[in-house]
Amino acid sequence: MTEPALSIQSITKAFGRVKALDAVAFEVPAGSIFGLLGPNGAGKTTLFSIAAGFLHADTGSLRVLGTDIAHIADLQGRMTILPQDAAFQRNVPILEQLLFFRQLDGSGRADARREVLETLDLVGLAAYQKRGVHALSHGMLKRMGIAQAFLGRPELILLDEPTAGLDPQNARQIRDLVRVFRQQRAATTVVSSHNLAEIQELCDHVAILDKGRLLVAGPVDAILRQSRQLDLLLARELTAQERAELAALPCSRGLEARELCRYRLQLAIPDGESADGAIAAVLRWLLDRGVTPRSLQEGNSLEEYFLQLTGKEHTTGH
Repeated sequence: MTEPALSIQSITKAFGRVKALDAVAFEVPAGSIFGLLGPNGAGKTTLFSIAAGFLHADTGSLRVLGTDIAHIADLQGRMTILPQDAAFQRNVPILEQLLFFRQLDGSGRADARREVLETLDLVGLAAYQKRGVHALSHGMLKRMGIAQAFLGRPELILLDEPTAGLDPQNARQIRDLVRVFRQQRAATTVVSSHNLAEIQELCDHVAILDKGRLLVAGPVDAILRQSRQLDLLLARELTAQERAELAALPCSRGLEARELCRYRLQLAIPDGESADGAIAAVLRWLLDRGVTPRSLQEGNSLEEYFLQLTGKEHTTGH
């Protein structure tokens, strides 16, 4: 069995009376693009800081690429991190800054230069290699940070809010770069974000944090299976008895009455099966009782599941 890239066991961290992390435990599979998801203040950056050795946990243990975080020096060159507010030297040419990072890892200047130029070309910054970061837009700075994080052959890359503050086009470019680098470098990438739709699109595994607590962790497909829902617009209102019967169907995990003649059914779908069987069962039940469905819309999202777990509104604002 392949060892996880990151193994987090009962990590707790408090700042005064505020518990930033509360017995958080999950594993990041090797080779995955893993999303660390939660609203601002959920504990994402604190967990990243502990994984990078910037902070020490109060209790618990954490292993990176099979190495206890207490021996993080042994991981030089194997793990990189891009903090949310990563800063670069303002007037030092971009090429020279990235060369410096590679030479810190022990690369010779010629090899480092070749690799940096290839990476700058990949992120669309080759034309700016001799200019300082003052010449870069916010989106370009984010791409430079991605380039720095993927230099060398790191086995694990931590990206803290890599698309924060970006417009949709630049955010998509960053996500595309993460995918490209994963294909080329075969590294495990952990991306923190409070943008649920972004994590759903980009990642194959996810952990959801809220107020320092782990709500759920696992493959995105498996988590979305738990959030399958069917929005119904019916020709008439259901009686209380009908609502109880519909909610009690084997394919149902609950029914919510919304606006007039509108209902949301949470679907229960066995592993390995599609939603088609559940939808067919609901349709049969409705037609057997003479209830005409005007529309049915099946879907799922991490946002809906987050709302189910927390019972509160979620915002993607900064």
